[in-house]
Amino acid sequence: MPTFQTVRGMRDLVGKEAQTFTNIITKAQETALLFGFKEVFTPHVESLDLLSAKTGDEIRQRMFIFEDLGGRQVALRPEFTASIARLTTSTLKNEPKPLKLFSVGTVYRYDEPQRGRYREFWQSNFELMGADKPEADTEIILLTDKFMQVLGLQGYAFKIGHIGIIKSILSQDGIDEKTQNAVLQRMDKKEYDLALKLVNSEKCQNTLQGLIDLKGKDWRDTLEQINALVSGYEKAKDATKNLADVLTLVTSSSEISLTAEPAFARGLEYYTGMIFEVYIPQLEIALGGGGRYNRLIEAFGGESTPAVGCAHGVDRVAIALQTQNAAYLAKVERDVVVIPVNESVKVDALKIAQLLRSRGVSVEFELMGRKMGKALEDADKRGLDYAVIVGEREFKEGSVVVKDLKKREQVTVLLSELFEKIKS
Repeated sequence: MPTFQTVRGMRDLVGKEAQTFTNIITKAQETALLFGFKEVFTPHVESLDLLSAKTGDEIRQRMFIFEDLGGRQVALRPEFTASIARLTTSTLKNEPKPLKLFSVGTVYRYDEPQRGRYREFWQSNFELMGADKPEADTEIILLTDKFMQVLGLQGYAFKIGHIGIIKSILSQDGIDEKTQNAVLQRMDKKEYDLALKLVNSEKCQNTLQGLIDLKGKDWRDTLEQINALVSGYEKAKDATKNLADVLTLVTSSSEISLTAEPAFARGLEYYTGMIFEVYIPQLEIALGGGGRYNRLIEAFGGESTPAVGCAHGVDRVAIALQTQNAAYLAKVERDVVVIPVNESVKVDALKIAQLLRSRGVSVEFELMGRKMGKALEDADKRGLDYAVIVGEREFKEGSVVVKDLKKREQVTVLLSELFEKIKS
């Protein structure tokens, strides 16, 4: 018989790794509730036309595309925003604005597998539809800041830019949208020389090069330098002003670490305004990011609707937590095995297991009928914390033996005090 493996770029999540993902997703759901986002579920499979409309060439080339049995061209979702845009223009089109939607699940891209990059990966996704004020952009950044906080990540920082600065410069110099997207794709990959070769205007090249070279820790100084560089590009100056408004609100309402980067670009074509990513010092890959997209809903047949959103990579957040050995990953629960010494106390032992479970303790029961030594050896292999040994004599006296499997110590404990002993 053949031994089957997972498809390349896909993976199984088992035990503690699966629990870590569940914990992260739970924190994302709690963050959504804190900010008033309503959870929605959308299909993994959507029409190819929908998913390819505004994702960008880079992602279009990496979609899992197939023909269904009805002869329709469909694909696995490479991200959530297109699905949420479809939902907004149909089922939710009459909902009051702003519309705040949260979703979590797997998305699919045919990337080269590497650390933090898989072909099936998990995202938590937040979309805020109908608000065009800087306050909406601010809320998405603050939401991500809160999510990083509740996860217990340390030293994380935001990189924030405004795609309108670069797009306005390119548009004013007569560069068509297709070329603009190609320029932004190369800037996203930091292939700046290739990006500049796509631009014919020397003035435009010099302005973009100035933005690329612009580095600074104080965002106010950076924005002053951007204003000087984009002199003569009025819409670029408007975009810079919008970015300043957002950053002023963000830094006035939270102690957040950020830098402003004018040459920062992201790989999706639909962005129109503020964009951001969040990092920790130990990893070069972004843990999450997003931005403003004011024309996407309209492109899918809906009314003109300003929108801003973000997504966080659950896989990458898990790596970040492991890299920092975050306290959030530390096991708080006490894992216990309950072992009856013989058949006569089996029912009593089951009742004790049920009692502990009713108090929120994770309990395994000795199901294999093993001798005491083998049962304790198995508990050690499983990394359990305590063994509760139920013997005839002790039970008649209203007590059990509790063995601390980490310290190799055991004590006799009254049944009435068992829960407190284990939790302590």
